[in-house]
Amino acid sequence: MKPLLLALCALFAFGGLSAQQPAWQPSTGHTQVPIWPAAAPDPQPVAGPEITTTSSGKDGLIAGRPVVGVFNVTRPTMTVYSPQGYNTGAAVVVFPGGGYQGLAIDFEGTEVCDWLTPKGITCVLLKYRVTDVGPYPKSGPYPESPMALEDAQRTVSLVRFHAAEWHIDPHKIGVLGFSAGGHLSAAMSTHFAKRLYPPVDAADKESCRPDFAVAVYPGHLSLPAAEWDAKQGAKKFVLPHPDHLSIADKDLALNPDLHVTRQTPPTFLLQAEDDHVDNVDDSLAYYIALKKAGVPVEMHLYAQGGHAFGLRRTKFPITGWPQLVETWLGAIGMIPD
Repeated sequence: MKPLLLALCALFAFGGLSAQQPAWQPSTGHTQVPIWPAAAPDPQPVAGPEITTTSSGKDGLIAGRPVVGVFNVTRPTMTVYSPQGYNTGAAVVVFPGGGYQGLAIDFEGTEVCDWLTPKGITCVLLKYRVTDVGPYPKSGPYPESPMALEDAQRTVSLVRFHAAEWHIDPHKIGVLGFSAGGHLSAAMSTHFAKRLYPPVDAADKESCRPDFAVAVYPGHLSLPAAEWDAKQGAKKFVLPHPDHLSIADKDLALNPDLHVTRQTPPTFLLQAEDDHVDNVDDSLAYYIALKKAGVPVEMHLYAQGGHAFGLRRTKFPITGWPQLVETWLGAIGMIPD
């Protein structure tokens, strides 16, 4: 299998940096809140303080615009973007991508909230931990590192705990992620019965199961992707026996760390067949597992579109995906049709 390239890091490496600033801050009127009352569990080494970078140069642009990335995150936060006026009661926790080494905080983060809140959907942007230290996978996907999944579990519980205060229906809380964040959406959909960390307060008594999940050009979902992940880095992980080896094509077998059941939430998948960062087999493997388990799933595959386009429209039809998600959310009863 071709290694899962680190698209965000490559974008900055080849595109160059026009600016480097301290820790990321949301726009005026929004406040990011630490998700842990004290130190976060399972800390990992970090190269330095949190930094925010902006890409530059032709190769550093997506849809003609620069990209903002956040690196060395050790203090995870959530930023709540509430709808003004019309409110459906639905909420989405957003996981930006970045190969578990950085976060594409704008085109896979804040721009998602700019789309959702006018639709009456509360958006909660999670700045989860990414440390980018040592050999791949560095912070990495679970189980290579528990940090991001711990942060995601904690955040969904916090949103449910504050549902009344934030005018959210506690039964309409979903997750949406891109690339590595797409994997995190799937991990949250299959790792909600047991937390990876000891409960720290009353919020952890709330369920961390998402009511729905959206994974856009996700990675780490197929067995070949998991095998490649397991061989990287200082630690070498032994994969558990896969649940779905009855599938003739091994490339379409599921990552055995994703245990799909009938309790896995309804899922929306989107990917381009010419995605050379995360293979389309990742979406296909997860789709097959969801179908076999009887989980409602909708998948959209496009011939072209590549990887890492976020909410930015390009010449490719795949970038019109937000309308598809809105229609799907109506169809599963999360927002009015």
